[in-house]
Amino acid sequence: MARLPNAEKAIIEAKKLRGYILSSAHPVGRFKAAFFGRLGYSAENWEAFERYLRELALSQDVARVEDTRYGQKFVVEGSLVSPSGETVQIVTVWVILKGKDIPRFVTAYPGGLQ
Repeated sequence: MARLPNAEKAIIEAKKLRGYILSSAHPVGRFKAAFFGRLGYSAENWEAFERYLRELALSQDVARVEDTRYGQKFVVEGSLVSPSGETVQIVTVWVILKGKDIPRFVTAYPGGLQ
């Protein structure tokens, strides 16, 4: 399959990383934060996680595409070599909203290619 369209322009909001994915206080995100925290990522070093997400979006093929009422959802999977030295498989989700052409980061969680 192809790469994420316009991946070089992908929008990854710092607020989403610090306040959701890497937040131990967020009602849903805290479970993801616990996983990523064990790997060495936190709200304090969110920039390192952002760099990883950008590299993944630029270097890996899209695993699947789904049309939603908001636009097209893209799933990109890959290996993450964490600051702690552990390698895990990660699934990332991106969306290109209807009428737009730039992908936005939605979420990340463990899983994917084995």
